[in-house]
Amino acid sequence: MTSGNIRSNIHPGDAVAIILKKDQPTGELTFGRVADILTNSQNHPHGIKVRLTDGQVGRVQQVY
Repeated sequence: MTSGNIRSNIHPGDAVAIILKKDQPTGELTFGRVADILTNSQNHPHGIKVRLTDGQVGRVQQVY
């Protein structure tokens, strides 16, 4: 597993665990594959924002 805070760790097609905006209070994770990377900066303290293949958007917590 790799951290989701660094953009270079994440590539389209990677299996990831993200946290959706609505799940931030509970910390519930959503699993899927990266379709698009939405964060332009090289790192982000809360995780790189991505869009999954099913259209959900959230911040990466883990890369598998």
